[in-house]
Amino acid sequence: MSIFIIYLLKPHYKSFEELEIYKLARQQCNEIWKLIINTSLGKDYKLREQINGSSDSVMDNIAEGFGRGGNKEFINFLSYAKGSCSETKAQLQRALDRNHITEKDYSKLSKRSQELIDQIAKFINYLKKSERKGPKFD
Repeated sequence: MSIFIIYLLKPHYKSFEELEIYKLARQQCNEIWKLIINTSLGKDYKLREQINGSSDSVMDNIAEGFGRGGNKEFINFLSYAKGSCSETKAQLQRALDRNHITEKDYSKLSKRSQELIDQIAKFINYLKKSERKGPKFD
């Protein structure tokens, strides 16, 4: 079952931790951290900080947007999360080009990043079409 269908089945979440996009973002963040501590990426200070920050930002923006309580604000923060995920994907390319990560790691994480970008986009479209304005308006 796709994540988008799951959203439709359970439209009222009590916390951001329940959101599948948040779970995927957290998984991505943890995978990036494993690369940082287990590869030469950890020694490339600037790239390490950029990729760690952008992958953290995906999670943080989903959480902050959810916490705002309104769909319009949530959509804005989801847009930031989507942008940060694209940034992470670009930084993965740089890590590959600098021989910090293997082609296998790059392919796996790049694919996951694109899946997360696509799922965030679908969730944004769902929220845009929703008649519910968000929990702060209930």
